[in-house]
Amino acid sequence: MQDFVVSFNRRRWGCALSLSLVLALSGPVLVCAGEASADRKPLFRDFMGINGHYTFKPELYGQVCRLARNYHSMNWDVKQPGDPITIPVCVNKVHWKNNVYGPWQKAGFETDLCLQFSGFEAGRSDYRALWTNQESWCFAYGKALAAYFGPSGAEKLVTSIEIGNEPGARFDQVLYRSIFQQIARGIRAADRQIKILTPAVQARSGDDYIQDLRGFYGDADILPLYDVINLHTYASVPRTNSSESPWNRSYPEDPAIDYLRVVDEAIAWRDKHAPNKEVWITEFGYDACTREAMKNRKDWFLKLDWQGYDDLQQAQYLVRSFLAFAERDVQRAYIYFYDDKDSPSVHGSSGLTRHFTPKMAFWAVKQLYELLGDYRFNKVVRKVSPQVCVYEFKHGRRANSRIWVAWTPTGCRTHQKDQHRPSALTITLDGLPSAPTDVVGMATREGEVPRPTWAKAGPSAMTLMVGESPAYILMR
Repeated sequence: MQDFVVSFNRRRWGCALSLSLVLALSGPVLVCAGEASADRKPLFRDFMGINGHYTFKPELYGQVCRLARNYHSMNWDVKQPGDPITIPVCVNKVHWKNNVYGPWQKAGFETDLCLQFSGFEAGRSDYRALWTNQESWCFAYGKALAAYFGPSGAEKLVTSIEIGNEPGARFDQVLYRSIFQQIARGIRAADRQIKILTPAVQARSGDDYIQDLRGFYGDADILPLYDVINLHTYASVPRTNSSESPWNRSYPEDPAIDYLRVVDEAIAWRDKHAPNKEVWITEFGYDACTREAMKNRKDWFLKLDWQGYDDLQQAQYLVRSFLAFAERDVQRAYIYFYDDKDSPSVHGSSGLTRHFTPKMAFWAVKQLYELLGDYRFNKVVRKVSPQVCVYEFKHGRRANSRIWVAWTPTGCRTHQKDQHRPSALTITLDGLPSAPTDVVGMATREGEVPRPTWAKAGPSAMTLMVGESPAYILMR
């Protein structure tokens, strides 16, 4: 998502199509590009994150994860580069410790500080002049950030800093390289423990919001200055003509979109040019607003027929995104966004809550966090597109405790959702590590857990009805 503005506005299901198909799980396992060995995988509690900001309620969102990312606007700290640095007190009177990072830390969150060039970015015609001859100031600013907020200091409020959110290809790349280099050096000088992230990048040509990872991040003098390659990925559908909405989205596993492909490309570039760097996805998400809100679309969102998903689809696709990212060599993934105001616009309804009331996605992500928090991705049991995906997760301490997650990797695009009929398959799973102790479906309401239809089919086998909502097979 482009740089954050504080005043942002950014079942009608029919009957499931039952194929009455019994799918025996045998044959070759399909392995994705970028899959890491299980011993490199993080536990899910160290993997799942969420994007927050000033109105973030840590007690509420602490139910769904323990990692938070904050949009730290530079123009809250100073009126322009070169001004006195007064961290943690901002020029707009916000106190970063008292009003933001302190309460988050107290609630148990580990925080990533996303430094935004808000007010000083390429959208201003004079932005180059603002940064001219400010190399020493950039170093001092990075040093001040790390010295106050970093894990080596007294406050220990953040553990990572991103140097820019989405400066993109519009920002003069020679100028940005110098800014990145000086801020990173300042951070390193103050706190060697803090992790430094690139801004949003991709291993292909950049655009207005995303930089080309191949530009200078492999240079010998830049490589020591960052620890994490930072990705933003959204399930965008390519336009085939100018009359189509530029904001159409699709389900995570759709082979025709670049949602997962850009992750695999970045991992491949990392493996070749920067093998010691981690890969984080700091933004991904899906919009879901109410039918009533859709009546209030306006401007280009009305003219180009912007569409979001319904609440159930948002929940399904967020959970399945986490599963798809976990299969890859990705260390963290942060949902965009925490809350929304039911705005019928791109990024305007992507919260886990609506007016701070949990949506279906909140309960689905909460369940994922609670069930898999102490587990890490272990292997692909079966991936047969588009029929079924089955992944195995292994407990971090109890080697014999496993959870299998099964679903059909199918779905629809936002502009086709009214015609979609979700698939449902009866599958046979064999080779279970042990007898299931429980089988639960994806939660969408507080205190309610669906119970998928299943039965034993032998000493190490079972039949199970699976659909587009993941089912969890607990073997403890």
